[in-house]
Formats: sequence, structure tokens, C-alpha cells
Amino acid sequence: MNILKRRFFDYLISMGLDENLAQYINAFVFLLGLLIIIFIIDFIIKKIIIQAFAQLSSRTKTNFDDLLIANKVPRNVAHIIPFIIALEFIPDIFEDFSDFEIIIEKGLQVFAIILTLWVVRSVLNTVKDYFKTLPRLRDKPIDSYIQVFMIFAWTVGVFSAIAIMTGIPFINFITGMGAISAVILLVFKDTILGFVASIQVAINDMVRIGDWITVEKYGADGDVIEINLATVKVQNFDKTITTIPPYALISDSFKNWRGMSTSGGRRIKRSLIIKQSGVKYLSVEDVEALKKIQLLTDYLETRQGDIDNYNTSNQINKDVLINGRNLTNLGVFRKYIDSYLNNHSAVNKDMMIMARQLAPSTQGIPLEIYAFSSDKRWANYEYIMADIFDHLIAALPYFGLEVFELPSDSSFKQA
Repeated sequence: MNILKRRFFDYLISMGLDENLAQYINAFVFLLGLLIIIFIIDFIIKKIIIQAFAQLSSRTKTNFDDLLIANKVPRNVAHIIPFIIALEFIPDIFEDFSDFEIIIEKGLQVFAIILTLWVVRSVLNTVKDYFKTLPRLRDKPIDSYIQVFMIFAWTVGVFSAIAIMTGIPFINFITGMGAISAVILLVFKDTILGFVASIQVAINDMVRIGDWITVEKYGADGDVIEINLATVKVQNFDKTITTIPPYALISDSFKNWRGMSTSGGRRIKRSLIIKQSGVKYLSVEDVEALKKIQLLTDYLETRQGDIDNYNTSNQINKDVLINGRNLTNLGVFRKYIDSYLNNHSAVNKDMMIMARQLAPSTQGIPLEIYAFSSDKRWANYEYIMADIFDHLIAALPYFGLEVFELPSDSSFKQA
């Protein structure tokens, strides 16, 4: 390259250009040409390495090589050869500009550190994903171990970059950092905690801007509108703003509703407390009356037929209802709830739908409705849930059941 540079320089001088201008043009032309060559080589090598890895992964049974491709290890490794070429020739281009040459050499050394960190990160992510596929390691905190390695790697990388830029030997730089680390930790404690917490939050994808989070300790319940080194800002639903230190998201418990937002529905989980005194066996007349309810007609005909066949074949004395098998009004009402929810247009049929009986309490028998509304918007969700319970409360008298409520003054008035 030096011979080509000299010839091109002589050519520029022969054209009558000033020597300084000729040096600048000479450096610019060769830099542009080298960058074009580097980009072409990088593109070709990247294609070759990625294709080679793809062919290798298709021939092997292990999924480790597939994970290498997914985590862009071949892509990052492909940058090494073009970088070596740049490291070899770019300083020669600026040999006539000593100040630029020093800056560029340091810049290339810092980029070498960054490229190494890219490769290390992609390899560690591959190892993490691979370990998670191993049955004996699925319950182990692999993420934490990988994060420790990454923090150590980034720390060494940052210190090395600073040492290169300042011109201080790495060992001397580390020794000096150790001497002033106590002062740094004392003065910048909150900043350091916020920085570390921000890295952990980002790596673990714990919170994103736009997420709905609830942090009871800080009274925050709303959407994240800003994340920075010092604070996480949450706009509550009453439009007030709550600021939370980032490290609180690491040290304290909080609820992120992103899973609900990205899922197919929003959960409805609420109970009706039924008076126990109203629970009874259903007589034949009661069953016939309930058959008029369209959602129960087919069920009652089939169920009652099975019960009658069982009682008849076992010669059950049905003069007393408790004998043999029977339907209860609470059980039929539970089935009605299930049918009603499965026919409700606003309930997601692909998610869990259940009406379950909880343990009896002093107030009565809790009958819990567990389902998911298709519409996750707050106002619409509340309307759907209210519509369901309005209907079910109004339906209770048809089954001879009542909702428990504490007595009021009117309950003790004589008729």
C-alpha cells in the first residue's frame, strides 16, 4: 500500500497540487477505497460463515449450532477478519498525520474491545439458551450466572477502553481505580445503583416504556412513561406521576401487566356468595320447570335421564329425595353459569372458562366465576364483567337461590 500511496501522491504533485492538499486527498482516497474493500470482504465472509453454519446445523442432531445462528455468533465472528484488515492498513493511510494516526489507532483498539464483547455476549447467550434446554438445568438460575459473566466482561471491557484512551497501562489503571473506589461508591452510590439496576432491567426485559405496572410500596399503578438512570416514571390512572428508583424494581416486588396485555384476554375472577339455606335437591317438578331455560334444556334432559336410569336399575326409593343420585339447584346453577359464559360474545372461548365452588364460609358458599374477556381495555372490561354479574344475580331466583348480604335496619322492621 505504501508504494501505491507514494505513486498516487507523486501523481497529485505532478498535477500541480499543493503538497498538503495532495496529502489530504491521498489519505481520503485510500481511506475510501479501503472502507469499500472492507465492507465487501465483510459481506462476503458473513455470507460464507452464516451459510457454513446453516449447513452444519442441518446435518447435526444437536441444537447448539442452531442457537449459535439464532444468537448471531457467526455474524459477529465474521467481522473479525475485516477488522484485522482495517487494523493493518488504516494506520498506514494516516502515517503522514501523526495526531490522527494516534487517535485512529486508539479508536481501533477500543472497537476491538467492543467487537470482543459482542462475540462474548452472543456466545454466552447461546450457552444460556442451550443450558435451558437440558432437563437437569431447567430449574437452575442460568440467567443469573450468565449476567455475572457479562457484568464482569463489560467491566473489564470498559476499564480497558478507558485505559487505552487515557494512555495509562491497564494494571496501573486498575490499581488507581481500587484506591478511589471507596470515594466513588460513596459519592455516586445512587447513580451506580441506578446504572446497575438499569442494566439488569434491560437484560431481563422486566419493564418497558408503555408497560402497565403496579408497585404497591410506592403507590404506583399505571403506565411507564420514562426509564432513565435515576428514575422510572409511572403515570398513574388518575394522571398523577410516581417516580421510582430503578433499583427498587430489582430489590422490591412489583407487578407487570404486560403478560395480560399481550395475551388473548383479561381475567375475570369474582365470586357470588350464595346462602347455604337455599341449597336443595331438585324434585321432578323443579327439573321440568328449569328445562324451560334454553341453555339448560339439553343438559337437564340428558342428565336427568342418566340419573333416572341409575336410580331405577339400583331400585332406589325416591320417596325421599336424598336417596340415590339427584340434581341440586346449586349444581344446576353452576352448569348454567358455565353455559352462559361459553355463549357470551365478549368472553374468550380459547382461554379458561370455569365456574367453581370455593370452601363454605360464615357468609355462605362462594361461587367463583373464572374467565377472560376478549376486550382488554379497562372500561370495556369493567362493563363486560358487570354485565355478566348483573345477569347471574338476576338469574338466582329462578334456581331458588339467594345472594348473601349483611342485614340492614330494614331487615329488622316488622311487616
